[in-house]
Amino acid sequence: MPAQDAGEGNSESSAAWMSEQLLYDVFDALPVLISYIDRDEVLRFANRVHEDWLGQPRESLVGKPLREALGDDAYQVIKSDLDAALRGEAFASQKTVPYQHGGPRHVRILFTPHRGEDQEIIGLYTRTEDRSARKAAEDELVEMQARLQSILQTTPDGIVTIDERGIVESFSPSAEHLFGYRAGEVIGQNVKMLMPSPYQEEHDQYLANYIETGEKKIIGIGRQVTALRKDGSTFPMNLAVDEIILDGSRMFTGIIHDITDEVARQDELRQAQKMEAVGQLTGGVAHDFNNLLTVIIGNLEMLEPRVAEDARASLLLEQAQEAADLGAQLTGRMLAFARRQPLAPRIIDLNELVADTAGLLQRSLGESIEIHSFLASDLDQTLADPAQLQNALLNLCLNARDAMPGGGKLTIETTNTELDEEYTHSRPDVLPGRYVMLSVSDTGTGIPLDIQQRVFEPFFTTKEAGAGSGLGLSMIYGFAKQSGGHLRLYSEMGVGTTVSLYLPRNGDTVASADEQAGSPRQRGNQDITILVVEDDHRVRATTVARVEELGYGVLEASDGPAALEILKQSPAVDVLFTDIVMPGGMMGTELADEAKRLYPNIKVLFTSGYTEEASLQAGTIESGGALLTKPYRLADLAAKLRDVIDS
Repeated sequence: MPAQDAGEGNSESSAAWMSEQLLYDVFDALPVLISYIDRDEVLRFANRVHEDWLGQPRESLVGKPLREALGDDAYQVIKSDLDAALRGEAFASQKTVPYQHGGPRHVRILFTPHRGEDQEIIGLYTRTEDRSARKAAEDELVEMQARLQSILQTTPDGIVTIDERGIVESFSPSAEHLFGYRAGEVIGQNVKMLMPSPYQEEHDQYLANYIETGEKKIIGIGRQVTALRKDGSTFPMNLAVDEIILDGSRMFTGIIHDITDEVARQDELRQAQKMEAVGQLTGGVAHDFNNLLTVIIGNLEMLEPRVAEDARASLLLEQAQEAADLGAQLTGRMLAFARRQPLAPRIIDLNELVADTAGLLQRSLGESIEIHSFLASDLDQTLADPAQLQNALLNLCLNARDAMPGGGKLTIETTNTELDEEYTHSRPDVLPGRYVMLSVSDTGTGIPLDIQQRVFEPFFTTKEAGAGSGLGLSMIYGFAKQSGGHLRLYSEMGVGTTVSLYLPRNGDTVASADEQAGSPRQRGNQDITILVVEDDHRVRATTVARVEELGYGVLEASDGPAALEILKQSPAVDVLFTDIVMPGGMMGTELADEAKRLYPNIKVLFTSGYTEEASLQAGTIESGGALLTKPYRLADLAAKLRDVIDS
């Protein structure tokens, strides 16, 4: 756009010149490149900014071919856009152009074709804006977003953001895992859907009160609350909430930490501490009571010859002595619970003790109870008091009988086992190591979950008044602890109960399971997919983690119907690993039958809190079916899965 000369005497020409000069001044003042290129790609106009970008006076740039003015590298980058514009296309593009003077710049170039009177393209107007700073900021923002997304994807804590009305705006992957919802099911809904009653009904009012008054109860403070999953179950969590104000609008960010395991460990610790405290109290009372009984019994014995000729007095004395003897037995049981009874431990073959007790059991339990014994042929010896151990076995069997008033099956089983650190971590009163296990299982009524924690407490009983002292299980608990062992109860309502007594293997120092030989962390094949079905979400999460650690691909479901839906959509499942007793109207065995009907070649591994032979006798799985008994070590899981896969 060359300037035209203006004659001094011509006011119209002077005005035109002033207008054109003013236009040039405006172009020079703009912080962008303004240029005109003819159809032969020769630069015909360049504003002052060209000098800064290209490092040459614009007088020397005007008239040069564009390739020479820009430099070959820069020219090649824009060549395709230049050709398109010269064909008549008006458009804008963004590119990083390597200018030979100032280095690379990220620019936005606007191409506007210039047409002559015959509408032919005679040149191009171009406007080039340096967007390097904006591009750098955008790249940094993208990088920050990527980092944030990575944090959201990997952090085990759930992150939820809501607006000032309580409407969910974001829901992290960890939050999806914790609550069981997909993000799309929650975003746009009120966050109170994640709360059980009464918090659900109170949330909106609390949020409104905070916005109105600024009174904080959680925001900026944090507290332990209860959360509600999609399946209706609840879990404890630590909730930390922070407030952010953007453009005058409030946004709240909640960090959710699942403390289910921590609460369980605290409950176990409190239970152990309570049992220890009750044991100390009981032992003290029993000790003092024994002293009183000693005086009573001694005086009764001294009175005996003095009343020998008085039949009435002799009868009263005999009754008093019987009562004192019963009191002594009671204190003996109390001392057993308090771990203060005198023990006479010796090396025992547990199988022999069970066999020797079999005849007495049959007479004591009655004909309505079927007794089955499954004794490990390679059972290790243990060090324990044989009389107290036999007494414990009798008490367990009598309790099992009482749980089956209409008759049933009682199973006694012995085996070698190991309690590893994973099992003992949440049980502070149990040491990891190798044990000999004696278990007694029944097919009775089962024990409600809310009282299972209390069954080992002294004088606690669910029997009718006068039908039991409530000291049977507590005595066995104390004997197990005093012998360096452990007592475990597993029960399902309407299915039955298993009580397992663990005694240290003779000659072993109870040590970390990781130090024991024969616990290889065998890796599995990533091509093998295992479907884990377990209704307890904590057990399921642990099982999934352990199977993944073995190198297998994993899918998971909380019950039989959900597992069937997964199977219908995922025919690549190789192994079904399912609990036997589950809610949802479908047992693990029924699920296995349906899975076999869909995929005859699928392998099945069952798991249960019952010992293997007890599960067989209860009819829950077919004889010969693969079963892994809870609790199990990782090495046991690896070996069992490999056996099932290779079978």
